[in-house]
Amino acid sequence: MAATTEQQKQAGHPGEPRPGRPRRRGRIATAAGVVGELLITAGVVLALFVAYSLWWTNVLADREAGRRGAEVRDRWAGGPGPLDTGKGIGFLHVPAMEESEILVTKGTSAKALNAGVAGYYTDPVKAAMPWKEKGNFSLAAHRDGHGAKFHNIHKVRNGDPVVFETRDTWYVYKVFASLPETSKYNVEVLADVPKGSGKKEPGRYLTLTTCTPIFTSDYRYIVWAELERTEKVDAERTPPAELR
Repeated sequence: MAATTEQQKQAGHPGEPRPGRPRRRGRIATAAGVVGELLITAGVVLALFVAYSLWWTNVLADREAGRRGAEVRDRWAGGPGPLDTGKGIGFLHVPAMEESEILVTKGTSAKALNAGVAGYYTDPVKAAMPWKEKGNFSLAAHRDGHGAKFHNIHKVRNGDPVVFETRDTWYVYKVFASLPETSKYNVEVLADVPKGSGKKEPGRYLTLTTCTPIFTSDYRYIVWAELERTEKVDAERTPPAELR
């Protein structure tokens, strides 16, 4: 019996934890806790970044666009004058997108569009200004963040009006086609006779472009419109019927 007891002491009782195992489990639990805290922290940082990208940049961009737009209108109040592409050439009105007005300036770089504006293309295809007899007035704007001026482009339907306002003229367009998804490298949609729009002859076209799907920049969403008429701006700047 003495020998058996001694053997049991040496071998340990069945199910009895071996020395050192609780310490190893403690280290694993501590490491798991640290990893968990790091993941939570990373999630909070990511959420803050998303909030910054989708909310705060909108606040800053809208503020800047409002300041620039006010400068343009103040300059217009002074009467006829030379075109100033640096400050802005006019305002885009798209009732279906639920934006009161969108300042249009030169260029479509991220830096230009981050000011909460729409920009007309200078590269890779140069936009034709709306007062030209023929051509494609092609514009781009952000869909999310930095003002997100074209966020609701998917709400635009065939037959909807799009109005471009300059110092002395209202340009009234009607939407006739859209392309919900195309390659970001498809520059033919910006051509004077935009490919994919269904049009075959030169005209006075307007093209709106932005990123799609929402929250990504993988593809481009395209809307095309054609000029229906122009109206001279009166002393009260009475908008055309489509905007009343």
